[in-house]
Amino acid sequence: MSDLPSSSTLPAVLELGYSFCPNDTFIFHALHAGLTPAPLPVREVLEDVQTLNEWALQGRLPMTKISYRAYFGVMERYVALRSGGALGRGVGPLIVTRGDLEDLNGRVVASPGALTTAELLLRLVFPEVRVLRMRYDEVMPAVQRGEYQGQPVDAGLIIHESRFTFQNYGLHQRLDLGAWWEGQTGLPLPLGAILVRRDLPLETQRALDTAVRGSLEYAHAHPEAARSYIREHALEMSDEVMQAHIDLYVNDFSLDVGPEGERAVKELRRRAVEVGAVAPSTLPLFVE
Repeated sequence: MSDLPSSSTLPAVLELGYSFCPNDTFIFHALHAGLTPAPLPVREVLEDVQTLNEWALQGRLPMTKISYRAYFGVMERYVALRSGGALGRGVGPLIVTRGDLEDLNGRVVASPGALTTAELLLRLVFPEVRVLRMRYDEVMPAVQRGEYQGQPVDAGLIIHESRFTFQNYGLHQRLDLGAWWEGQTGLPLPLGAILVRRDLPLETQRALDTAVRGSLEYAHAHPEAARSYIREHALEMSDEVMQAHIDLYVNDFSLDVGPEGERAVKELRRRAVEVGAVAPSTLPLFVE
């Protein structure tokens, strides 16, 4: 994988990074498989979200899924598409514990990554927590054991399908950060966006936005077409959890972020700037 050429030339194949999660594989299957129109051929690059966040800091992929928190730090290089992202209500990350913990400040919380929207929300609510970072699927086992690589763990910040399975580890929900956000703002929670490089021609950016929307519309119209592809990357997730994941994270905001979604993203960025997590920017958030 290499940096994208200047806007005067386009790559023969566009590398698109997204996660193994069912919502991403559901949305992008048709585009990856060439079942819907696209301005140029697309090649999948599947990775966990924290890796994609870190790669975006390097500008490694011309098109990529990324946490909104991470996006705010790479706006000079990338712009978000209006389609394909993850925003919504009832979709937030959860803080889980082995037992009751009234105050998490000063406690050690296992986090899926510094650049995740989940950790930004954690910092907004509990500014004095101590964070121990690991891959998202290692968080629940670490909380269950009470340690990670010899270090104590008091609580965990869980994302993705973990919200459906944490009870299997004997864990308890301490706080739904999405519910906290909705109560504070009245807005849906922005989780992840699909970005393209700003040095791609504007007409290509717009065509890719249309292509992502078309891929999702195809997935809705042909729900069985992507089933084996989703299952292939869903690890040991049950079919029920896999479908619940899609039903929760793929919604109307995935087709188009819309005015309400834009307000939510702007508010999340404002709060991130306010606490010093990211620098302010006057660049447009979405492809225009």
